[in-house]
Amino acid sequence: MIMAVNVTTDATFEKDTAQGLSLIDFWATWCGPCKMQSPVVDALSESMAGKVNFYKLDVDQNPDTAKKFRIMSIPTLMIKKDGQVVDQIIGYHSKEQLQQTLEQYL
Repeated sequence: MIMAVNVTTDATFEKDTAQGLSLIDFWATWCGPCKMQSPVVDALSESMAGKVNFYKLDVDQNPDTAKKFRIMSIPTLMIKKDGQVVDQIIGYHSKEQLQQTLEQYL
């Protein structure tokens, strides 16, 4: 199975999220709510494949990007459209909530 959610890093973040609509999941291995959010993002990445690009960024391994965007709480789900941040959602959200939010920007 092809992973629909890509991993992005400090080095590749701007390039990865420069085109189209992207959802970036800022997370960490020790974060409980992140572990709950992850399968939701995975499922959404399959149902919205081709419309939205999905990325995960580990804030512990990539502190520069997290600091640049002032990510204070995780999970934070950032939505970028053509390289511009258009929305930021903090905390756990259902697939339906996230899909509704993303569809506003399509």
